[in-house]
Formats: sequence, C-alpha cells, structure tokens
Amino acid sequence: MTEMMSSGIELMFAGMGIVFVFLTMLVVVINMMSSLLQRFFPDAPTSQGAVSVSVSSGIDKSIIAAITAAVHQHRSKHKQR
Repeated sequence: MTEMMSSGIELMFAGMGIVFVFLTMLVVVINMMSSLLQRFFPDAPTSQGAVSVSVSSGIDKSIIAAITAAVHQHRSKHKQR
C-alpha cells in the first residue's frame, strides 16, 4: 500500500511539473510574440476610449447614440463585483 501511495505521489508531482513547465513556456512564447508584433506593427496613436465614426459611413448619429446608451446601461447593470 505504501509503495502505491509513493508511486501516486511521484506521478502527481511529475504531472504537475509538466503542466507548470508547459504553462511557463506558453507565457514566454506569448510575450515574445507580443513584443515581435509590437516591434513590426506598432499601434497608431489614438485617443483613449474614443471611437471615430465618419459621417459618410451611412450610420445615423442617433443610432450610434442609442447603441452607446444601451452598452453603457448594460455595463452599469452587470458590473463585476
């Protein structure tokens, strides 16, 4: 019985180690990809939180205002606590 418990514990630590190494490598690779994308495709400067809509796009400003109000109302009702 003791031998089975020690084998189980060894297997558990081996599995946890493999998962930890995999997740660490995943974080490193994602950070490298992010830095490469930022280097070769830098973001254009934009104003924070502003959405620009051209008048010639055919979207009525009242529709945009209604959608903005609905999104604001939804976000205020469903705030994360």
